[in-house]
Amino acid sequence: MLPFQQHIVSELLEEPTGGLVVLSSGLPLHKIISSLLLLHSPSQGTLLILSATDTQKASISLSLPDAAPTEIAGDSPSHHRLALYSSGQAFFITPRILIVDLLTSKIPTSRIAGIVILNAHKLSETCTEAFIVRLLRSYNRDAYVRAFTDRPHAMLSGFAKAERIMKCLFIRKLHLWPRFQVYVSQDLEKHPPDVIDVRVPLSSHMRGIQKAVIEAMDACLKELRKTNKVDVEDLTVENGLFKSFDEIVYRQLDPIWHTIGRRTKQLVSDLRTLRKLLDYLVRYDAVTYLKYLDTLRVSEGVRSVWIFADSSNKIFEFAKKRVYQLVLSDGRKMNVEAKNPANKRRRLKDSKKKAKEDAGVPGSGGEAKAGVLTTGVILDEILEEPPKWKVLREVLEEVQEERQRQILEEQDVLMVEDIDDSGIVLVACKDERSCMQLEDFLVKGSQKVMRAEWEKYLLGKTDLKALKTRNKKKSQEPKGFGILNGVTPVGPSENAEAAIISKLEHDALIAAASKISSLAEENCVEGDSVSNTNKRGQGRGRGRANGQSQKGKDEVTKSKIMMESSDNDKFENLRPNDEVKICENNSKDVSDNLETLQFKPIPPVQFYAMDSDRRILDVMKPSTIVVYHPDMSFVREIEVYKAENPLKKLKVYFLFYEDSTEVQKFEASIRRENGAFESLIRQKSLMMIPVDQDGRSIRLTASNEPQSLISQNLVTRKAGGRKLIEKEMQVIVDVREFMSSLPNVLHQKGMRIIPVTLEVGDYVLSPLICVERKSISDLFSSFASGRLYNQVETMSRYYRIPVLLIEFSQDKSFSFQSASEIGDDVSPTSIISKLSLLVMHFPRLRLVWSRSLHATADIFASLKANQDEPDESKAMRVGVPTEDGVVEDDVRAENYNTTAVELLRRLPGVTDSNYRAIMDGCNSLAELALVPVEKLAELMGGQKAARTLRDFLDAKCPTML
Repeated sequence: MLPFQQHIVSELLEEPTGGLVVLSSGLPLHKIISSLLLLHSPSQGTLLILSATDTQKASISLSLPDAAPTEIAGDSPSHHRLALYSSGQAFFITPRILIVDLLTSKIPTSRIAGIVILNAHKLSETCTEAFIVRLLRSYNRDAYVRAFTDRPHAMLSGFAKAERIMKCLFIRKLHLWPRFQVYVSQDLEKHPPDVIDVRVPLSSHMRGIQKAVIEAMDACLKELRKTNKVDVEDLTVENGLFKSFDEIVYRQLDPIWHTIGRRTKQLVSDLRTLRKLLDYLVRYDAVTYLKYLDTLRVSEGVRSVWIFADSSNKIFEFAKKRVYQLVLSDGRKMNVEAKNPANKRRRLKDSKKKAKEDAGVPGSGGEAKAGVLTTGVILDEILEEPPKWKVLREVLEEVQEERQRQILEEQDVLMVEDIDDSGIVLVACKDERSCMQLEDFLVKGSQKVMRAEWEKYLLGKTDLKALKTRNKKKSQEPKGFGILNGVTPVGPSENAEAAIISKLEHDALIAAASKISSLAEENCVEGDSVSNTNKRGQGRGRGRANGQSQKGKDEVTKSKIMMESSDNDKFENLRPNDEVKICENNSKDVSDNLETLQFKPIPPVQFYAMDSDRRILDVMKPSTIVVYHPDMSFVREIEVYKAENPLKKLKVYFLFYEDSTEVQKFEASIRRENGAFESLIRQKSLMMIPVDQDGRSIRLTASNEPQSLISQNLVTRKAGGRKLIEKEMQVIVDVREFMSSLPNVLHQKGMRIIPVTLEVGDYVLSPLICVERKSISDLFSSFASGRLYNQVETMSRYYRIPVLLIEFSQDKSFSFQSASEIGDDVSPTSIISKLSLLVMHFPRLRLVWSRSLHATADIFASLKANQDEPDESKAMRVGVPTEDGVVEDDVRAENYNTTAVELLRRLPGVTDSNYRAIMDGCNSLAELALVPVEKLAELMGGQKAARTLRDFLDAKCPTML
């Protein structure tokens, strides 16, 4: 461990109640957790680790090969979990399993030493982790709580988030460890690596795309500022480069998201799309980028705002110029930039005439040429390779030359720092796709890789054309003229040439795609014939040679597949020797191909995808690292790796696109993190922490809110101020509902939570009241899938008072949609119409509207007033059939006749407002038929309705002849 890591661990151990640790991104958080686990003794009690991701679990387990924590599964028997809780070991556990075991008293809380919570930036006052800590503090006041996060910028969302997290976890200490902290900077800068900054210039087309995207983003930001509903200080192009920019905008618009217009929503979506366009420009090749633009044009279409900006046309044009250009059949470029419409039409007419001559149209005097379209326009493939590819190969060749020179100079000298040198060059990319493509580039060369991507692009065009042709059903006879026939006449306007050029371009792409497709089919046929000949054993002469060449191709293909599959399986059983072996095989294949491509040799290369978040430096132990896509977190990992291996020679190459948003984003990420820590330091200096925040004064069952003075005076009027014994309220909660925060709020209100598995409903408040809780997003999805209808139907069957709780978020608008969007007619897409039809179909259903979680708790308390407490055993049996197939406690069979009620509601004159009064006045349908008109008028609320029903009941049926 480095000295600053030891300082962090020692500070945590000195505080008996725990603390909140905020680290810089990229610092080894998993090693600090591993050190705390190593220092943990079974005699202290059991240690539980909450909210850890799969990657964090793997990193901690890899750091502790002999004492790795195991995971407590929810499907294990209760007695088995009880034994694990009492063992004194460290375990990973999910919050939902732990809170259910705490509420059901299946945990010996006295044997719990403490809780370690990861990703603390995701916590809030109503989260399940806060519920767990409050229960644990009430039972065991000596248990500690230690929370960790390496996302400092996420700790600034909202007002005083760090202080609120500390309050809900009942901890008093905040530990801040930024990169500029004295201990951290001293340890990381004592033995820095040898860093080489390589600036790669952008191509002219890439610069044009970047400038156009930034202009489109700036235009969208200006339009968003006009709404006057967001803070304009955060709306800058620099903030728009980060993924968290979407969170900033969404957080500001979330309270009024249902009331803002479609244009504002589309602007937010467009900003996210433009941010991806900037990111993909420097990450992917030209063909992949063009393919992504094509999908955007189809998927977003006329809905998007940025597509109609002035700069959007430049984005598409520059992206095409990186891949191909249109030329005439004689090799001349198409001149489409003239401004005079008359000249345009003249040139277009001449090009058509020239095309007819080249294509051999009858009467033109020309002959058909092979591979030339009837339009006389063909594609000239550009296939611009990313500028970083060439620089990457030059860097690898330079590394290999330097190593060869060192071997010659130091043959007889054994360097201490090179004893554990594996000789591997680690190339770090953003994602797995970039790693695979760069590996293909080093093996095959840039031309073959770009050609393969181009063929995939064209084959996609062929498949799309076949799909459109198959789905197109057009009559042979014309239905009309012009627009009526589905054809828009093009007049002599300035847009006419653009439409024709687009048509020529489309036809040229389809022709090239058809040619590629036919060549692929011919190769498949030849391959099948050769394979069949080899199977029969009749190959002679040239056939035998073809068979041998085909065998060689199969071996090369097999080796390539093994190389690609090694990337997917290299982390399954991660051992240094295996990794070196894989890299040696890769480098051997690369060297074999380099001889044929006449390239210089390169060293063994291992690719690493930073999105996987795997700690590979300690396993691979590379001596040279090439950071292909710069990332701040990975830079910190490199610094820590070099500080832990001070005697090792480490050279790091950073590949930046010069004057690009890639450099701007990297520098802005460092400034943003430093600013976040400076803000947290100021908050820490002004933080007001109560004395009892350690949780020692917490009460278990009573509400933490102080009693008002008026209520205290009212109590003193009864029995000389003697406090009345209040009955404890109980709420039966489905275990799946612990993913939400409502059980936590109900417990804060002093209610006893009983977690069980319910077949009907989410909450049972009394033997008569069952509640199905729906958030806004869940309500819309339940209506779309039809699940809500079945849930309400089962509640109406087994409970007298079924309740549908519609719960809004506290910081959102208390409405589904704006008042202007609510129409007078029933609409199948309107949520109001769907709710109205649901209530009409289930008259006993009650809708409860709640503004927030705390309002829901107050509503539950008022609903439970003057009601009996629910029975846990009966609530669990509701809706569960027995072995005989009979459903126990079927309220429908015991209390009312559903068929008779449905028949009554369909009689003339019976409405939703009077059918309940008829049921109270008549015990059966037979009795209803004998009731006089005067009494029916009293029950039905009018003489007209009573006469309508009486005439219907007294009407004679026609005689059957």
